Amino acid sequence: MTSSSPLVEPPVLDTRQAPAYPISLVLYCLGHLVVDLYSASLGVLQPALIAAYGLTLTKAGVLGGVLALSSSILQPVYGILADRFHSRLFSALAPAVAGIFISSLGWAGGYGWLLAMVFAGGMGMASFHPQAAANATARLTRNRAQAMAIFICSGTAGFAIGPALFSFSLETWGLRGSWVVAIPGVALTLVMLACLPPPVRSERPRSLDLSPLKTAWKPLMLLFFLVFNRSIVQVIFTQFLPLYLRTHRGFTLAAAGYALAAFMTGATLGGLVGGNLADRFGGRRVIIWSAFGTTPILAVFVFGTGVWSVAALVAGGLILALTIPVNIIMAQRLVPAQAGTVSALMMGFAWGTAGLIFIPLAGRIADQYSLHRAFCLLILVPLVSCFLSLRLPK
Repeated sequence: MTSSSPLVEPPVLDTRQAPAYPISLVLYCLGHLVVDLYSASLGVLQPALIAAYGLTLTKAGVLGGVLALSSSILQPVYGILADRFHSRLFSALAPAVAGIFISSLGWAGGYGWLLAMVFAGGMGMASFHPQAAANATARLTRNRAQAMAIFICSGTAGFAIGPALFSFSLETWGLRGSWVVAIPGVALTLVMLACLPPPVRSERPRSLDLSPLKTAWKPLMLLFFLVFNRSIVQVIFTQFLPLYLRTHRGFTLAAAGYALAAFMTGATLGGLVGGNLADRFGGRRVIIWSAFGTTPILAVFVFGTGVWSVAALVAGGLILALTIPVNIIMAQRLVPAQAGTVSALMMGFAWGTAGLIFIPLAGRIADQYSLHRAFCLLILVPLVSCFLSLRLPK
């Protein structure tokens, strides 16, 4: 393969048992938007949860780690199950489960209940992503990076809308009144149960076959650590940016939530731009551009002030997210027979592992020193991707 072409042409899946249903792509994109809307909410809710339940920053970080565990690290399990059983329930029930538990955190009876509700909401998020990622572009034989970018950007748009929506709900109804935000998730689940067609079935064995994963383990591991490295930055920004802006920049709670929405809007555009750039210039080049551009731009945000700092925050979200659809398409083409499983590894397991380890660690550093010190260390993390990206095969 060359650096100017996105790996190899994907195999054509056997779609004889599933005719083309354009509505399925629309529903998967809507589902991705709504599920990730709830995924992004915890960072906005954290200042209110800290005040209501008397949490330390370390405990707040543990909440984020639990969400990462249940919503992301468990994704490969759901990917294996989805590849084997082909039930649409993995996708259809997810918006309601995520919405009900995450939107009702204000009614938790204590810290233990907070942990349990966050875990349950995260399980709904985990069940959606592997099957949806595998089926969103399953029938396409070209421009898959562009199509995957649209699907990914739907989720990133949810990340952008979620903070703004929950900021509005906190201002209007308070922490306990945020349960109303569960309504879109429940409504979409009802629509998906009525309209979502069965998942596409490919000619793959019903028993778990790890041999394709073993064959491609070296490039898969390289892709995984690139995603893992990027995810460290993104998950900590998602969890702690509103708190950082409120405590160190003097933002109001609503303004901090809207700033997070602006960061995720940049990430939404980044995913869309990255998919188009990958189709034109090749995935390897896009990954290298993202790796070398992230740290300088985010440094302007951390050490700058005023409008330039906010502009750098949005631009940093864009540059950071360029590689999201690229990594997933690369992994799916390496192991097409286990598309759901490798999608879960790249979308969920890497993100969740980064969150489980580094969100509590960032909270600990913030308790010991400051959130500003934690963010100063955080922007150095993408430098590791510079070395890894250059090792991608040409």
